[in-house]
Order: sequence, then structure tokens, then C-alpha cells
Amino acid sequence: MSLCTSNLHPSSSSSLNLFSNNNISPKPFLNSLRFATSTSSSSFVAPLKLSTTNHALSSRLPSNRIQSRQLWLRCATSESEPSVSVAPGGNGSAVSAEERVIVLVIGTGGREHALCHALKRSPSCNSVLCAPGNPGITSSGDAACVPDLDVSDSSAVISFCRKHNVGLVVVGPEVPLVAGLANDLVSAGILTFGPSSQAAALEGSKNFMKDLCRKYNIPTAKYKTFSDATAAKEYIQEQGVPIVIKADGLAAGKGVTVAMELEEAFEAVDSMLVQGVFGSAGCQVIVEEFLEGEEASFFALVDGENAIPLESAQDHKRVGDGDTGPNTGGMGAYSPAPVLTKELEGVVMETIIHPTVKGMVEEGCKFVGVLFAGLMIEKKSGLPKLIEFNVRFGDPECQVLMMRLESDLAKVLLAACRGELKGVTLDWSRDSAMVVVMASRGYPGAYEKGTIIRNLEEAERVAPGVKVFHAGTGLDEEGNVVASGGRVLGVTAKGRDLEEARERAYMAVGKINWPGGFFRSDIGWRALLQKQVASKD
Repeated sequence: MSLCTSNLHPSSSSSLNLFSNNNISPKPFLNSLRFATSTSSSSFVAPLKLSTTNHALSSRLPSNRIQSRQLWLRCATSESEPSVSVAPGGNGSAVSAEERVIVLVIGTGGREHALCHALKRSPSCNSVLCAPGNPGITSSGDAACVPDLDVSDSSAVISFCRKHNVGLVVVGPEVPLVAGLANDLVSAGILTFGPSSQAAALEGSKNFMKDLCRKYNIPTAKYKTFSDATAAKEYIQEQGVPIVIKADGLAAGKGVTVAMELEEAFEAVDSMLVQGVFGSAGCQVIVEEFLEGEEASFFALVDGENAIPLESAQDHKRVGDGDTGPNTGGMGAYSPAPVLTKELEGVVMETIIHPTVKGMVEEGCKFVGVLFAGLMIEKKSGLPKLIEFNVRFGDPECQVLMMRLESDLAKVLLAACRGELKGVTLDWSRDSAMVVVMASRGYPGAYEKGTIIRNLEEAERVAPGVKVFHAGTGLDEEGNVVASGGRVLGVTAKGRDLEEARERAYMAVGKINWPGGFFRSDIGWRALLQKQVASKD
């Protein structure tokens, strides 16, 4: 007997009705959150002469709250506010070109550390705050962390932002976006970079994304959606293997199974629909055709109607060398990705990004934020197909992108918030960048927490252009840096080319003393192999 309820989404056989009138307001949900982080005091921000009224909410939301929000991942056309678009003027919300803003980043991981690192370099940014942050962000000086700020308490954050004149809030993780935090921020007239919960359904529901692709002719893999395990297995039997099984909702990067055998596919279906391992996130499954080719990550900044591409990057999802073992949140990345040529970039913008942005406008819920398209460059056609959308910067792709970005990040994010991206271009370093993720042994399964990590400062000194981003670290009672998560460090390096970036990144990894950790030794292997083949030709 299935442990899941059956009222999450319409079946794949029904027409696309994900955007119909929905008068559910996020306010009661958001105002009911009360989850403190810590209790230390913080009053370190020099005030700016800006008139702003910003607040932010927690990235640490309980899973049952998130699951309840997935019951209505539909775009409301009557009572939803635009994602984050704030018009200049009125209530002092605009920030002039001459003013430098204080930026508050919400989150705790490596992505947020990288964003803080880039914002710190921004001429338009006076100072960077991160709540709750992590020890690496604090020790590096990339931002002033605010661990005592209860980011789930709207009134507390509003008070903090008014006191310290915060001019921009950047929400890092996907969970608070899907839960509707941006809705609450925007309804208060706050400059916030990140989409509404309705627009965030592009990531929060794979069925939502697939149906949008079908309606607007966006290239993606053939699929069917099921809430009944028997029906799903019958379809899998008809299609054969290899085949892909996906949980519909957010599953912390663990809701995808690439099944090479029928038994493996059946087990994935049972785990989601019968055993309920992902809760309501797995109460529907998407069974998708297996695409053969090379994966790539494509990012675009979107202001509701306009989109501009970021540089390319390529992630490594499997846990083991040679792309073996289970999927993870990402074990490493590099930028640029040779597989995404300028010609292909144009194809992605024309066939995937622009139709998505226009489709969301047509359906009544503009997308404002960063649109992260996971792509497969098909082997048989050489053309990109959409695997999935994420509604935030990728982790660890964000780390390599922020190392290469030379433009003023704060300025461009403000432009996105105000619907002013048209004509904006970004400057990038000609260097390559690579990040090697160090994870706790056992990840992505059960892993030990609290293992001590040493020589982090020495690692950053092994070569120019090395930066260690903290993703899952804490401090023990003696002040030692310890592992507190699965993916713990993002050891990142720039170089004149990918070979030099790779050499520097692994030199830094070799300096870190962490017996409780592991890493892949082959990050970048596809690009390097491609370069070797090209040189022989």
C-alpha cells in the first residue's frame, strides 16, 4: 500500500493546468515559522544613508512545511506578486548608481560563500552580511556572518535590515524559494534576488517543469508521470532500460535514479511510491527516457522578461571516478565547459531559456532570478535537451563562476530585481576555474560528523588563485574546523587554462589534512580528453 497521498498534482494525462487561479496566500505559512539558529550578538554594520525596508526569511525550513507547500505548486494569476521586480522610486526602494548597498545573503553553504566572495569585490557593495553563514565565511573575511539573526522570523529580520540599511537580499538555497519566501519579501516592497514560490515550481516540481516544456515546445526527454507503482512499472517494462526515475519534488539531490536494469528501476519506483523515502516529494514519479550524451550546466540571469547568459560550467554528479556510483549534489565542476560552444549557447538561449521566460510570463508568473538549466548535449544530434531546471545558482558551479566573474555582481543583481537587464553584458576572466569537492566519507549515504579538518590556510597558499569555499563546516569546543555535512569543502582554483586550474586545485586538496574526507581524482576529465583528441586532429 502506498504511503503517499494522491492530491499533489494532476496526472500526466490531464491538460496543463498548473497556472490556474489559486487563492492560497503564503502569509499564514511564512508568519508561522519560528526556528532559531543561535544566540550570539551582532551589531557591526556601518549605516548607509538609504531608505530601505528589507527582510529575509529562513533557508532552514522544516521538511513537513516544504512538503505542504508542494501541494499547491501552481502559478497564481490573481493574488501572486511579481517575483522580485521592484520599480525605481516609491518608498525609497530604488538604489542610485552612486550609492553602495549593504547586501544580505541568506544561506549556509558553499554557494553562499562564493556569492559573498564575489559581492565583497563588487564596487556597488558597501559590505556583505550572511545569515546564518558558516565558519569559513567568517574566517575568510568574505562577509560578516549573523548567526544570531533568526532568519525565519520576518519581523526580526525587518528590524535588522532597517537598523543596518540593507539594500539587497540574495536568497541562496532552493528550499526557501519553493516555500514562498520571496513572495513575502516582495509583498513588503523589498529588493530581493530570487523567484516567487510559483515561479520556483520550475525546480520544486519536475512534473510542472515537464508540462511547461510540453506546452511551449521546449526540447526535453520523453516522459510520463505516475502516482501508482504498478502503472509505473508496466510503463518501464514497455520502454525498457536504461531509463530514468525521478521524484517529483525536492529530494536534496537524491531523487534521481538512472536505472540500467529493470530491477533497479522497479526498486526506485517502490522506494518513492510505496516506501515513501522522500515523503510527499516522492508521491509522484516521472519516468523519463534515457538521454545519451554529455551533461552541461547553463545559467541565465532573468529579470522577468529579459535574460542574459552567464558563462558555461560542467558539473560531476556521480560520487566516484569515471562517473560511477550514485548521484550526489555535485563532486566538482569547471568553467568554461568546452562542450558548450558559443553556437550551442545561442541554441540554448533560443530554444530553452527564452521560451521558458516567455512561457512563465504568458502563464501569469514572471520568473526573476537565476535560471539554471541542466542540459544533455545529445550524442546522436549534437543538440541540447533540458534535463531539469533549478531556480538558484548551482553548487558547486557557482564557485567556479564567481571566481571568473569580473563584473560588479551587486549591480547586476539589482538590475535584475528592477527589470533592467536589457542591454546588460557581463565581463569574465579569460582564465579557467575548477572546484574539487571534498566530502565526508560515506556520502551520499550515512556519514560521520565532527571530524577535524586541518591546514585550510596552507591549502590556499599553495598557488595563486586558490580559494577554499566552506559548504558544510562547523567549529568544535576547541575552535577546530570540523565537518558538519556531506559535501564539506569546495577547493577552487583559477589558471591560464583548465590544466593549470586543475593542477592548482589538486595541489590545494593535497595540503588539507582530513582523514574523514574523500574526493574524486578526475574532475575535468571530459574536457581534458576532448582537448587531447582535438590536438591530435
